Amino acid sequence: MTHNKTVTVQDGPPSDVEDIKIRSLYLRGELEEALKDGITGSMSEDENRLMKFHGSYMQDDRDLRNERQRQKLEAAYQFMVRIRAPGGVLTSAQWLEMDRIAREYTTGSIRITTRQAIQFHGILKWNLKKSIRTINDALLTTLAACGDVNRNIMCNPNPYQSEVHAEVYEWATKVSDHLSPRTNAYHEIWLDGEKVVDTDKNEEEIEPIYGKVYLPRKFKIGVAVPPNNDVDVFSQDLGLIAIYEEGKLKGFNVAVGGGMGMTYGDTQTYPQLARVIGFCTPEQIIDVAEKTVMIQRDYGNRSVRKYARFKYTIDRYGIEWFVNELQDRLGWKLEGARPYEFKHNGDRYGWIKGTNGKWYLTLYIQSGRIEDQENYPLMTGLREIAKIHTGDFRLSPNQNLVIGNVTSQKKRKIEALIEEYGLTDGLHYSALRRSSISCVALPTCGMAMAEAERYLPSLLDKIEPILAEVGLSEEEINIRITGCPNGCARPALGEIAFMGKGPGKYNMYLGAGFAGERLNKMYRENIGEEEILSILNPMFHQFAKERQNGEHFGDFVVRVGHVKAVQSGTDFHA
Repeated sequence: MTHNKTVTVQDGPPSDVEDIKIRSLYLRGELEEALKDGITGSMSEDENRLMKFHGSYMQDDRDLRNERQRQKLEAAYQFMVRIRAPGGVLTSAQWLEMDRIAREYTTGSIRITTRQAIQFHGILKWNLKKSIRTINDALLTTLAACGDVNRNIMCNPNPYQSEVHAEVYEWATKVSDHLSPRTNAYHEIWLDGEKVVDTDKNEEEIEPIYGKVYLPRKFKIGVAVPPNNDVDVFSQDLGLIAIYEEGKLKGFNVAVGGGMGMTYGDTQTYPQLARVIGFCTPEQIIDVAEKTVMIQRDYGNRSVRKYARFKYTIDRYGIEWFVNELQDRLGWKLEGARPYEFKHNGDRYGWIKGTNGKWYLTLYIQSGRIEDQENYPLMTGLREIAKIHTGDFRLSPNQNLVIGNVTSQKKRKIEALIEEYGLTDGLHYSALRRSSISCVALPTCGMAMAEAERYLPSLLDKIEPILAEVGLSEEEINIRITGCPNGCARPALGEIAFMGKGPGKYNMYLGAGFAGERLNKMYRENIGEEEILSILNPMFHQFAKERQNGEHFGDFVVRVGHVKAVQSGTDFHA
């Protein structure tokens, strides 16, 4: 057995990011100096790379970019800060602190991400340290919310299986804690912590799991509880499927090698579904996660970052190779995978009574954006609820919000606040709108080629009348839109999906499985709204007329031949 085996696999010279990580002395770099530089609101590219490990990206407002250039002004630099909260669970006190940060330091909104995390946008460099320190004081962290490490672990919120959620969530939290970076740089830079090592004397600390250069790229883990696949478990680098028998958690089926991102024009990049390789007990899951991460650390591509994700490592060496390598490092073998079935991956809105006797309210939050708008004071309403709520707040993988563990007594008070502020579970919207998710895209994301969050509502406004005309307003159809092909809103798993190609132009994809078990396939390239609507109109009419009993839209478009079924990423471009 080679439990602590370490190898170095190179496909060529290390990328510039690998050099940055090595020189950073475990993620320190010159971040402290950059934060003190009051001449500019920006940071160097090296420091921006390191900032990602600390949970932040430097951005600029692209709506203002041209005008500021014309005026010979520095770009409107700002920072996105992301909070890591395993399973997306926050206390009411933590929610109130996030609300305060949003109002004091950001553009005035909280955004729920598709990984059950919180993102703030528009934080200026001089407010970064205060913001991150406030987050830490609330017993949350931004460390490893971004960067070449394990990101925020997703976990099914289970509002209707509350006792199941509590048990699975506990394991998700343990895995998250175990895979957290051990460097003290975060505490030194953001929390004025005492330096543990003297870098001037070339002393070093140790990252027992990640090593000096961390992972080749980001790593994502999700925990699903059948029959709900709301975390899109097959989109994860490591997917864990909870197996319950006779009401007891027996363990997890293990799935590896999923991922959504790709690069336009490069057929060596593609979205991929994770493959189930076996079963382990709950007590074994931390060991499985650690050794899986270590294999990616040792064998992932460190030369070309777009080929560095875990899915490509597995596809290059083979799934059998990975299973053997994993079991070699574990010193024991996985059991055979146990039966499970996924039936859906959306949220269940409105009030639901959990198995623990407490109440859970799922509110619809379009694109996860929480802010006060004219005639809809969402942010204020949630703040008032948090002041009296003794349970928790849960961020869903579909960018919605669950007010959880509500007592019968508090339920009446929360219902009164819901009515006072007009908060909604979205049941008056179409099922299509309730099943939609999007990435942020413009104006802040530097990768965006087209609008996503800002465009989605108006696109849905035009699609919904077509659905109403054919009697499909209550038909759940997963629809997803992103500003680029990086995959932040898991577009390759949308029954209908749009990936930005340029201003007002999108590649249109159809045919993913409703429960997240099949990828979609490109139907039209580089089209605008007029063509989108002209395609969907007759297709929805055909679906309403010719669908089989209980057939979902993604299955229908495959069955009638609009697109071919795609089971693996290597077929995605075929």
